[in-house]
Amino acid sequence: MDRLQAMRVFVTVVDLGSQSATAEHLDLSRPVVSRYLAELEDWVGARLMHRTTRKLSLTAAGTEILPRCRQMLELCGDMQAAVSTPQDAPRGMLRVSASPSFGQSQLASAMAEYVQRYPGVSVDLQMLDRTVNLVDERIDLAIRMSNDLDPNLIARRLTVCRSVICAAPRYLREHPIPQRVEDLSRHNCLTHSYVGKSLWHFEQDGDQVSVPVQGNISANEASTLLQATIAGAGVAMLPSYQAGPHIQNGELVRLLAHAEPRRMNMYAVYASRKHMPSALRSLLDFLVLKFPETPEWDVGL
Repeated sequence: MDRLQAMRVFVTVVDLGSQSATAEHLDLSRPVVSRYLAELEDWVGARLMHRTTRKLSLTAAGTEILPRCRQMLELCGDMQAAVSTPQDAPRGMLRVSASPSFGQSQLASAMAEYVQRYPGVSVDLQMLDRTVNLVDERIDLAIRMSNDLDPNLIARRLTVCRSVICAAPRYLREHPIPQRVEDLSRHNCLTHSYVGKSLWHFEQDGDQVSVPVQGNISANEASTLLQATIAGAGVAMLPSYQAGPHIQNGELVRLLAHAEPRRMNMYAVYASRKHMPSALRSLLDFLVLKFPETPEWDVGL
């Protein structure tokens, strides 16, 4: 058995959510994908996935094995990169789009790491807080947070985008700390102009809860809300990738940890699989490893 390929198939099935999508992505037949999964399970001696007609989900063994497979694939990629000749290495220009908040807090440093690994590639970062037209704006890859992607786009799921409720210590010294999500209606809530402008959605004690909110500051991108929150203006719902470091250093305090705001999936989206340049393929593989199911910014939150 080609164990490396079996691990690659397993990781891709998890990332794409189906064997059919994996077969198309890896240019394999559906039976070959199934055979690789079965052979990997035989090798590790445990069932890795629950397979139903509607969805695939990881078993406890699969959850344990997944990060180790990712590490093995990354290590193999590093070994191949170390001995590859310059003409084999990815090269060219990639135009990458993301929101300003994700670009500033996570993507810029990730791209610095990527171009160090692949010095033949140049990256043009387009930080835009709107949905771009990939074809018209000549974007090779966009990072999108969504639970309802355009079906005409090709997407590779990266991780989950979680949000946290937080406020600065300064604000909390002057206002009672909310104990339940319903308490937020009595606070000055800083809101995004296009996402949750007047209604925040949570899962609390196993129930779906929506809370009306209002405040005296709204903004059309999250970085501005972050700075206003740190300055003590009110309570905000912010992406954990952005707020996490400020919670860890004490500039912000996480509130209502028992109630989780609605999650969104993070995707890398691109327009076509046909004639995909090696630079784009290498970037996709890099991002999948860089932003796993539990990313660094969520550790400890």
